[in-house]
Amino acid sequence: MEDSLHKNAVEEFYLKHGFATRALHAGEHIAGHHSNAHTVPIYQTSTFVFDNAEQGKKLFASEDSGFIYTRLGNPTTLTAEAKLNALEGSGAKLVDPENVRISSLLFTSGMAAVSGIALALLNQGDTLIRGDVVYGCSDSLFEHVLPKFGVKSVSVDTSDLDKFRVVMRANPKAKGVYFETPTNPTMSITDIRELSRIAKEINPECLIIVDNTYATPYLQRPLELGADVVMHSTTKYISGHGHVIGGAVITNHPEFKDKLYGIMKDVGSCPSPFDSWLIYLGLKTLSLRVDRHCSNAMKVAEHLEKHPMIKQVFYPGLPSHPQHKLAKSQMSGYGGVLAFEMKDGYEVARRLMDNIKIFTLAVSLGSVDSLIQHPASMTHAGIAAAIRQKIGITDGLVRISVGLEDAEDLIAALDAGLAKAAELAGKPNVVTA
Repeated sequence: MEDSLHKNAVEEFYLKHGFATRALHAGEHIAGHHSNAHTVPIYQTSTFVFDNAEQGKKLFASEDSGFIYTRLGNPTTLTAEAKLNALEGSGAKLVDPENVRISSLLFTSGMAAVSGIALALLNQGDTLIRGDVVYGCSDSLFEHVLPKFGVKSVSVDTSDLDKFRVVMRANPKAKGVYFETPTNPTMSITDIRELSRIAKEINPECLIIVDNTYATPYLQRPLELGADVVMHSTTKYISGHGHVIGGAVITNHPEFKDKLYGIMKDVGSCPSPFDSWLIYLGLKTLSLRVDRHCSNAMKVAEHLEKHPMIKQVFYPGLPSHPQHKLAKSQMSGYGGVLAFEMKDGYEVARRLMDNIKIFTLAVSLGSVDSLIQHPASMTHAGIAAAIRQKIGITDGLVRISVGLEDAEDLIAALDAGLAKAAELAGKPNVVTA
């Protein structure tokens, strides 16, 4: 059965408007809403009723557009997907109905989205080029799961275009290039436009796949920079409240979207209507929240950069970041996540995490409240220690997701936590910056 629901999932009218207007209005009146509700209802149903047997036959034959079964499509889910279409694909050339269409699919999790991309793109004997710093479970999928099916992955620092060019030339038939920018958690930046150009010169059929979770479509739109596929963990900023697990894939290649839809349908990795509704609500306030995340993160990063216990702060908004100019050229803001290296390593970092107030000791990011965690022993623990050290995920590295609290309170909490960590470690009293 061909996917017919996602072909026209966003009104062209809204694509002419600003980001916040698109986030609020795009997709609100797509086919399938059978009520006068002001906001889109949760269509919490497993199956849908046919008007008659002939309609059911046409729906299964893709001769008519409509809903059959929630695993195959649901009005609540389709609305959230339509908003993502409008937010990731706002460039006029991308939404020209006579040229290229944007299609989005929601998944049960970010990893379901990554796995769906891999299954739709790769066959036995194929090669995938991947960034050397990616989310730990993505790394495990590429390194340990895909090889069981005869798929090879080659790791490279995609922020180093010279290194990338060498690897691309050595693997000219690579089916795709997968990377994050900014990276998790080292905040390295890849030049999306230039990497795409290099890859396409060597292999025009190679798909450029960008994990845009950290930046969100509000700050960065890879499809406008030459990428072919964008992936999100909607668990993070897109839902924004730490209450849902989800993923999304957006592409301007209809044939790839059809393959991806087939994988989602057959594997069963579609989200529940309630989860889709939570993502739909999160999208409506995305721009407001991300503005505050960015503002708070900049203040915290600038403060920590001066702190005597901190060796280095990793945040692309700082002029000291080696790729600050690149980040500024392809992003409209720098996000709400930053990492910092403790001068005295893991023990002081552990004491900080055990004693800090306001910040919650938990993995994940992008929630309205601030989180703190230790990548080497938590999110990236599955990566070999030698590789972690090589890519900058050291034992003294701490990652924080800066929330929407008052920035002054966050800074005070960090200062107090660092002072307590120094005291418990038997260090001399530290005068905070």
